Amino acid sequence: MNHSLEVKNLHVSIDGQAILKGFNLTVPKGEVHALMGPNGTGKSTLAKVMAGHEDYIVESGEVLLDGVNILGQEPDEISHAGLFLAFQYPMEIPGVSIANFIRAAKQARLPEGEEINAIEYYKELYAKMDALKMDRKFTARSLNEGFSGGEKKRCEILQMAMLDPKYCVMDETDSGLDIDALRIVSEGVNLMRSEDRAFLVITHYQRLLDYIVPDVVHVMFDGRIVHSGDKELAKELESKGYDWVKEAFATASA
Repeated sequence: MNHSLEVKNLHVSIDGQAILKGFNLTVPKGEVHALMGPNGTGKSTLAKVMAGHEDYIVESGEVLLDGVNILGQEPDEISHAGLFLAFQYPMEIPGVSIANFIRAAKQARLPEGEEINAIEYYKELYAKMDALKMDRKFTARSLNEGFSGGEKKRCEILQMAMLDPKYCVMDETDSGLDIDALRIVSEGVNLMRSEDRAFLVITHYQRLLDYIVPDVVHVMFDGRIVHSGDKELAKELESKGYDWVKEAFATASA
């Protein structure tokens, strides 16, 4: 079996405008890959398409989890297959507590007729909340309602930790975080790193990668990856910006 998240020649459009233009990427289990690039290059589009967002038109290509194409599946089917998307802007869901939301998501993954053990569930939930320095009283609060940016992102990481996905896609999780929240969220991610899980971390800034150190850094421009390297590439982008990437792409395309 191919133990990886693999995107093959993906072409995606919205409202008649091409966004992804032959995008290719392979993230093997056990690795953390960072995807960087200027605004408008298709990074968030990629994340949403992988999670089954219905607004985008897939013209061609595949997204494979362990060799199985997930394109065309419903978001809940994609989630059950092992992919988790941490949103850039998590939604508020009034009237649904964090504890009940996560419990329902875990219950949906169990075989029919099997029930979650409540004692074991809360034991696991509280342990993961403690690791993320979340007040246990949060379990009774409505999901993300009235939360600060940092609280929303910690809640996303808590959900990810509880659902135990094989592939984690993080869409600008560092957006809106102060240094303390960034460090805590990163610690939660690092606790989940293992040989049986892969991460795709989408970000504009190198600062997140000081805490979540990537195995590979990819630079995206005009709907495709144009350059890849090790963690030093992120530092180069931080110091030079993206202009040199645009110039190199223009030269190669000429």
